[in-house]
Amino acid sequence: MKQTPIDRTIVDRLVKRLQIENIGNASIREIVALVNLVEKETGIRYCRMEMGVPGLPPAEVGTKAEIEALKSGVAARYPMMEGHPELKAETARFVKLFTDIDVSPEGCIPTVGSMQGTYAALFVSSNADKKKDTVLFIDPGFPVQKQQMMVMGRPYESFDVFDYRGEKLREKLESYLSKGNISCIIYSNPNNPSWICLTEEELQIIGEMSTKYDVTIMEDLAYFAMDFRKNLYTPGQPPFQPTIARYTDNYVLFISSSKIFSYAGQRIGMMVISDALFNRKYENLKTRFQSHAFGHTVVLRVLYALSSGTCHSAQFALAAMFKAANDGKFNFVEEVKEYGEKARIMKKLFTENGFKIVYEKDGDEPIANGFYFTIQYPGMTGEELLANILYYGISAISLKNTGSEREGLRACVSHVGRDQFGDLEKRLKMFSENFG
Repeated sequence: MKQTPIDRTIVDRLVKRLQIENIGNASIREIVALVNLVEKETGIRYCRMEMGVPGLPPAEVGTKAEIEALKSGVAARYPMMEGHPELKAETARFVKLFTDIDVSPEGCIPTVGSMQGTYAALFVSSNADKKKDTVLFIDPGFPVQKQQMMVMGRPYESFDVFDYRGEKLREKLESYLSKGNISCIIYSNPNNPSWICLTEEELQIIGEMSTKYDVTIMEDLAYFAMDFRKNLYTPGQPPFQPTIARYTDNYVLFISSSKIFSYAGQRIGMMVISDALFNRKYENLKTRFQSHAFGHTVVLRVLYALSSGTCHSAQFALAAMFKAANDGKFNFVEEVKEYGEKARIMKKLFTENGFKIVYEKDGDEPIANGFYFTIQYPGMTGEELLANILYYGISAISLKNTGSEREGLRACVSHVGRDQFGDLEKRLKMFSENFG
């Protein structure tokens, strides 16, 4: 047994204590719990890359607006289900200025984080047509969205997009959609966990397939404008955030405050439903929910049942952040570029010590540096790599948990401080020496 920075027996004992049967299949929260216990017992600080949580202070314009809202007494009043009027208006304006897409404020709905938004939209979409009860995931993706399907008791299918970039994506989608049972397609862009960004060609293919087979597209924009290869912050001027909304009217977008504004703790995001879909009527929704229209069903049937509205004061915060961004007074992209710079440095440390990047290109272009990146080590499965790297004071999650068919790990840069880069380099060198 070669020397490691963390005593192997401690890690193994705590894995058993938490009843984690297979470390390669451990959930994000299980890895968090394990590392918390190891750090407490050993006093050694991990380079923590397992959980995608913001590592920057919240946007000040938001906290100030929320404090003022609380002082004005909004905490004593229930929020309206459809959302605060100013927030709806600023969201529609934000979508226009940063994606060049027109949407009515009516279809801009606040939710308790994008997680609640995806749950509600997936639930309604998979009940809109009796023949279409299955959701298709373009993976890799956010593991908890599949957990949502499990909780709903609805079926889903998925495929790893790694081998189906560009025109190859059309045939792959056709193979699923031609069955006639797919209600909607969901993906994130930029992608969690791989940080790939779908190209305009790929978005156009997805849009064409949406129209051909009458399938709703759910586009998770949690990392809005965080493709740092382009300057996506100039309100009303190109380049704009790429979006499926350019290629179909059959879409729902999810814009989160958690990453772009570092406002994760207040659990607020926006669901943006196209005008056409918001007002579209489905006979099966009337049967299932006593509500014909898609938007009405989402807001006044499902969201009402889930939470009866979204935190009142947080809506004022998000409205203020959108307004400041829209007015050109708050460059939220510049605020989060630190993630890209950290990723550039960390990827270099890994690759210099024998690791390889798994998802490394969008078409012919290297992927951006951003919130996540993916790593593998020659000769190791993702499960083996995760089990081994934990002994070196480094934590991550297995790509298998994200629907990927590749061997390797997802690494998040947000909680690794720059003051840890020296430790990370030493630990990676030791790992390389022991396994090289």
